[in-house]
Amino acid sequence: MATNAVPFALPLPPAGLVVEASLFIDFDGTLVELVERPDAVCIDGELRSLLGALGRALPRRVALVSGRSIAQLDEMLGEIDPMLAYAGSHGSERRWHDGALHLPVRAAGLDGVVAAFDRFAASREGVLVEPKSYSVALHYRLAPAAQEDAHGLARALASEHGLVIQHGKMMVELKSTGADKGAAVRAFAARPEMAGRPPVFIGDDLTDEAGFEAAQALGGAGVLVGPSRQTAARFGLPDVTATRAWLNEAIGLMT
Repeated sequence: MATNAVPFALPLPPAGLVVEASLFIDFDGTLVELVERPDAVCIDGELRSLLGALGRALPRRVALVSGRSIAQLDEMLGEIDPMLAYAGSHGSERRWHDGALHLPVRAAGLDGVVAAFDRFAASREGVLVEPKSYSVALHYRLAPAAQEDAHGLARALASEHGLVIQHGKMMVELKSTGADKGAAVRAFAARPEMAGRPPVFIGDDLTDEAGFEAAQALGGAGVLVGPSRQTAARFGLPDVTATRAWLNEAIGLMT
């Protein structure tokens, strides 16, 4: 993996970075603050306006790429702008602007994982289970002492059911094989509207590294949101507030 070895202070991205680009944006921790419960995220009017403005400024060149399922994003965001594409479940499912869908076969073992995660959570206060369309996440943000046991259980279940482990901030997730956020970037970037446009991927978590790598390989760049760390991203933004401000600045250059 090509990484930035500087432990701190990634350079801020120039506002003009996205003017000629295709834009890929993670959701939690990038556009909205991380919260203790994944179902407690607040979608404000400012975010709705920002996403709509991005869709108009970069028609058919903006995609949300989230660990959440597309169904979850639809429920939270509703109708924003028809110019936005979506990739959910870490790239496993994709929906293009015209409604065209890519939906993989759901791994049969996920139902067993949900049951096992539910039993684990029932015995540990603060541990939360988040079933998704093509994966299941186990959150221990409210119970950090459960981390080691949570990861041990995930490893055992991954081996039993032939699933892939996805690590994140205070969570571990099991998903079907064969997809990540980099795959979503490559698939969308091959569409005529995005082809030849350098991709810019904005994200905060370990799950976004595949997106950063794909963007860089296609001649674009990654933007890490939050504290700097070893990463494939070339640029950094300190937090969600700064990310929204930077995107609004970029929109101002295009309108």
